[in-house]
Amino acid sequence: MEHFDVLIVGAGLSGIGAAYHLQTESPGKTYAILEGRDAIGGTWDLFRYPGIRSDSDMFTLGYRFKPWVESKAIADGPSIRKYVRETASENGIDKHIRFHHLVKRADWSTQTARWTVEAEVAGRTVTLTCNFLFMCSGYYDYRGGYDPQFSGRDSFAGKIVHPQFWPEDLDYTGKKVVVIGSGATAVTLVPEMAKKAAHVTMLQRSPTYVVSRPGEDAQANWMREKLGPKAAYAITRWRNVLFGLLFFRLARKNPEKTKQNLIAMVKKEMGPGYDVDTHFTPRYNPWDQRLCLVPDSDLFNALKSDKASVVTDQIEAFTPTGIKLKSGKELDADIIVTATGLKLIVAGGMQAAVDGRVVNFNRTMSYKGMMYSDVPNMASCFGYTNASWTLKCDLTCEYVCRMLNHMDKTGAEIATPKGDPSVQELPWLDFSSGYVQRALDVLPKQGASKPWKLYQNYALDMLTLRFGKVDDGTMKFEKAHPIAANANAPAAIAAE
Repeated sequence: MEHFDVLIVGAGLSGIGAAYHLQTESPGKTYAILEGRDAIGGTWDLFRYPGIRSDSDMFTLGYRFKPWVESKAIADGPSIRKYVRETASENGIDKHIRFHHLVKRADWSTQTARWTVEAEVAGRTVTLTCNFLFMCSGYYDYRGGYDPQFSGRDSFAGKIVHPQFWPEDLDYTGKKVVVIGSGATAVTLVPEMAKKAAHVTMLQRSPTYVVSRPGEDAQANWMREKLGPKAAYAITRWRNVLFGLLFFRLARKNPEKTKQNLIAMVKKEMGPGYDVDTHFTPRYNPWDQRLCLVPDSDLFNALKSDKASVVTDQIEAFTPTGIKLKSGKELDADIIVTATGLKLIVAGGMQAAVDGRVVNFNRTMSYKGMMYSDVPNMASCFGYTNASWTLKCDLTCEYVCRMLNHMDKTGAEIATPKGDPSVQELPWLDFSSGYVQRALDVLPKQGASKPWKLYQNYALDMLTLRFGKVDDGTMKFEKAHPIAANANAPAAIAAE
């Protein structure tokens, strides 16, 4: 049975970043990356729908250690996939990846201070062991997205497509397309499909805040020429981080004014006569859900060209020729795209047990947004909801390496964030988005106070994770030892 100091699960943006940090900050550690699919890239390899791109700028979505040097700040999926693969190749990380290794189960033994990890490989089970398990498998289910079974769906004579499984051979040239949804995927698909389709309708139950931003960052591109890629990247990264923090704080402090400003921007884009109140004025406050970013006003331009339109209504039923709405209106369609969201899961859907007792992740509390209460030697990468994913993941990777180095220095073999029943439980994510609300029963909790509280604040997290104490009184460090047969287990860890 193969053994590694660290097993990383997932070869996407987070997993490749984790491997880089491990190599550079804890260089003595042996590691392998277990990837369930056959390619590097994670999200950016799985999703292949037209126009796929980031909804964050690449100066913050990119790694801190690898400058983004392309001209476009809002990058397309293939460019991001190339960037992740380049990082893996340049640093020899690709040689550590085991493809087609879908992790199904992990069992922890306090007596040996090891995880025993089972992965499914071509229909058989492969078993490996490690001292530390680093979950970099993202937060949504790769097996399928949220796809409501609308009434009459089977009667539709055309093609129904979910963006998570986009058919390579789908030809929508000259076709009437309805995209159901109003989130990041929908606002990406509509202007891109409108280039070839006869017409694209974005059908939404309720509006989302949509903000336009230049696809290229002229200032960053100028600095790259004058100062070089490394300096320009660092300056632009911090500028964008600070602007994001300021905007989020203003939105929380004065939501009504922020809302008015965002709606005014849309009115300026669409011009007089367009019904912005109906189609682009959400019922919720800014940052109660993630804002949708569109580069170079592409969505607004598509709407103004009459190649696309927005309908705000509810679906009564699919029909053979399209969709019947509750208002009585009918939308004709040759193709319906259900951009209806994701299914969230924890730890890639893996089953876990500690000393023979099942871990119920939904009953754990998140420690510093990266570990689970009373679960030893396991961390997960999870990015920000109000900023770029990679900002938090980079900090998480740094902290894991600091913790591993501390354990080596002190001779500890086990690091466990010990749960505190006196800490008030709160939902892990303070977001009203449907994909979050549907998953509250499976997600862990956060606490009302540190180190259990998620601040969604890069500056605060940097102070805590990059410079804060590792041995903070909550994290329990110890050596391997036998477990008493009648030992009481935390509520989150129950007997099978």
